[in-house]
Amino acid sequence: MTQPFRRQPRPVTVSVVSHAQGDLVGLLLQDLDQHCHAVVDRVIVTCNVHEPLPFAPGDFGVPVEIIANARPQGFGANHNQAFARCASAWFLIVNPDVRLTNDALTALLARATGRDALLAPQEVDPNGVPLDGVRGPITPLELLRRRLLGRPGMPPRRGGWVKGMFMLARAEAFRQVRGFDPRFFLYGEDADLCARLLLAGWQVTHVPQVTVTHAWQRSSKHTLKHLRWHITSLLRLWTSRAFWRYWALIRRWNS
Repeated sequence: MTQPFRRQPRPVTVSVVSHAQGDLVGLLLQDLDQHCHAVVDRVIVTCNVHEPLPFAPGDFGVPVEIIANARPQGFGANHNQAFARCASAWFLIVNPDVRLTNDALTALLARATGRDALLAPQEVDPNGVPLDGVRGPITPLELLRRRLLGRPGMPPRRGGWVKGMFMLARAEAFRQVRGFDPRFFLYGEDADLCARLLLAGWQVTHVPQVTVTHAWQRSSKHTLKHLRWHITSLLRLWTSRAFWRYWALIRRWNS
């Protein structure tokens, strides 16, 4: 009997989480459809709160799947849930407020080596001004230096971490470390993921030649709820065994 044809998955499954941000998600889907169609296997949109979306999955050339949560989950838990449906070699974690003006995914894939677990582009604001790239471990002393003296530390030459607003993760590596730690509800899960990947022998690579636009807002500065989440995540990070092993590794690599 003839077996039904099954196409090979394209290289990238995309995961985006919406918190009543359907308009932004729709713009991101248009960008992915226009610029990255050839490498996107499908886009998984998780609605973390109930919302009427201003688009239908069939409105785009790339396949779109919608997950509607019965109750809100944290950043990491939502992306882990989407990853369970990933059949491709790479898994893109991306925020709804990211905009693409080119095929950033193909450009990143072209630079991937066998040791790369995460690839991240250069983040720029809507005016094209570069924002943070690679960061070093956020120790209590580093945080005080940032907050009180306004002196961000220099990124390490090797072994820094990248933000979760746009992470192209190798599915094999993401699966090996069991994805994000769901105990982080919001903030800190990106630093923790990078630390565990580096400790597992993988590489985290920032690619400044590839840019994406991000209209980023520090919500922890605007609401007590987000500030509480931020503080809780920092405490969880600093009390984790992986963080201090990562800190020691970075010191050894960059000494």
